[in-house]
Amino acid sequence: MATLSLPEALLGPPQRTLAIAESLTAGGLQLRVGRISGASQFFLGGITAYNLKQKVRHLGVDCTMAAAVDCVSAAVAEQMAQGVCGLFGADIGLATTGYAEPNPEKEVAEPFGWWALAQRQPGGGFTLQHGRVNCPGLSRAAAQDAVTEAAWAALLRGVRAGAV
Repeated sequence: MATLSLPEALLGPPQRTLAIAESLTAGGLQLRVGRISGASQFFLGGITAYNLKQKVRHLGVDCTMAAAVDCVSAAVAEQMAQGVCGLFGADIGLATTGYAEPNPEKEVAEPFGWWALAQRQPGGGFTLQHGRVNCPGLSRAAAQDAVTEAAWAALLRGVRAGAV
């Protein structure tokens, strides 16, 4: 059996839509989707929310929880993924957050990021998946690329698993 492309998997059946919320990857995932011919058939849009205030305002991230972890955790990524579904009315939300560089003030020795995938279920609610990407020794751009690749791979696995 041939592996479905992202458009084939999203266009169904069942047909599903996608929205993306990014922080660490700074639009890299949106760019990747936007380069796909026919993306407007399934990609509703995206947002780069780089700080706590914007994550709370646009994506509905819990302020207290996110502030406690400097907006970097699996739970924050999952809330971003669900929030972007709500913002755009999408069936599937993909989100990233993390540190692209070491941050000694925050006791972050190496870059790392979280990705999350939220898939709306027929009866309501979401199935959620997340993963952590460690990026020891990578530059800022290389860490962003590594998290982009991991999130992209998770998106492909997730939508292919949901295709009929």
